[in-house]
Amino acid sequence: MKEIYHPPVLLKESIEYLKAEEGGVFVDATLGGGGHAEAILKANPKNRVIGIDRDEEAIERAIERLKPYGNRVSIYHGNFSQIDQVLIEEGVGKVKGVLFDLGVSHFHLRGERGFTVWKEQPLDMRMDKRQKLTAREVVNELSERELARVIFEFGEERFAKKIAREIVKRRKLKPIETTRELAEIVERVIPKKVWAGKKRHPAIKTFQAIRIFVNRELEEIEEAIPKASRFIEEKGRIVVITFHSLEDRLVKRLLKNLEGFKVLTKKPVEPKEEEVRENPAARSAKLRAAERITP
Repeated sequence: MKEIYHPPVLLKESIEYLKAEEGGVFVDATLGGGGHAEAILKANPKNRVIGIDRDEEAIERAIERLKPYGNRVSIYHGNFSQIDQVLIEEGVGKVKGVLFDLGVSHFHLRGERGFTVWKEQPLDMRMDKRQKLTAREVVNELSERELARVIFEFGEERFAKKIAREIVKRRKLKPIETTRELAEIVERVIPKKVWAGKKRHPAIKTFQAIRIFVNRELEEIEEAIPKASRFIEEKGRIVVITFHSLEDRLVKRLLKNLEGFKVLTKKPVEPKEEEVRENPAARSAKLRAAERITP
């Protein structure tokens, strides 16, 4: 497998907020290519990382990357909402910190599963290929009303009703099978004056919405962060990186409501200009963190 290491976003800030240099057991709940995990392992030779990821291909890359660290790393194929099961299986009662790096990764965007508007690919969008629901089923089987709700709620797309209406109209003629077919429908619906000349494709919000729905991304976050908090030792931390406003608002609320925790980031930490220049994907990233203050 050809290695594609995507640069970890807000890497220095993540390690600092996790206090990884102090040593301990950490959970990288969104292992991806293993970039954040490797930085945690390098921060202190006594550190141990338990990695979780729902994408089998990402896990293969991470295993290769983290091989030099031997038994200091344990890797699990699953959703991060299963963090409690993973830690029980590991026999770990408390951890120093948990990191969540949310959203779609470079692996997904460069792959062949229909995450990007720019390539002709099958409508899939599953982060875990074991699950049954795909983007194709969402686009071709949801009612017009439900489709509009998904696109509006998860994509914050103001043209959601018109897009849903056009999708239903088109699928009556033939099933919508590919990313370009879907992207072109959205292009036609959204007035050109709204998106012409901009770098962002007009279908990005619709793709985001369908991806979030297919992978139950917000429900996973809602479930995982409170679960993770129960395993954080005193003065241990939860660090979360988000990439769009829906995630950020949800994470802000969840961290604020954690019993026995203090929010460390009154305002989210954002990448510096230099990082955005080197890695444009970082431009929308926001980091929030909370620390356990009671035993």
